[in-house]
Amino acid sequence: MSHDDHNPFQESTVNDNQFYTHKQTSDDERLYGMLIYVTSIFTTLLAPLLIWLLKREHSTFIDRIGKDYLNFFISYFIWVGISTLLCLVLIGFILIPILSIMILIFTIIGAIKAFNGETYLPPLSIRFIK
Repeated sequence: MSHDDHNPFQESTVNDNQFYTHKQTSDDERLYGMLIYVTSIFTTLLAPLLIWLLKREHSTFIDRIGKDYLNFFISYFIWVGISTLLCLVLIGFILIPILSIMILIFTIIGAIKAFNGETYLPPLSIRFIK
């Protein structure tokens, strides 16, 4: 068997952005992947974490989406913390609204990509969980 037979993801590159399309995802897997991002708009961490913990054993796609979301959350939590500290020198007051808009936009993009069966790690995200 070749390496591709064991890897459920197919690598793609569009406009220098790397993402992975899962070779075979069911409608339910794509729905749960999308819900990880959509529920984060309302509950930040609790609902996405619960979905990931409950469904990660059943699907490599949901496991990857959940890990990517957690990396996104942890990374942007750090960036917001740094911006908050930078409020002492006044630049943070500009960075926090920009980060908030970026988080919302990247969350929507992540939900759309997950629904299309693609993984997505937003820009400035650090891959803490592999």
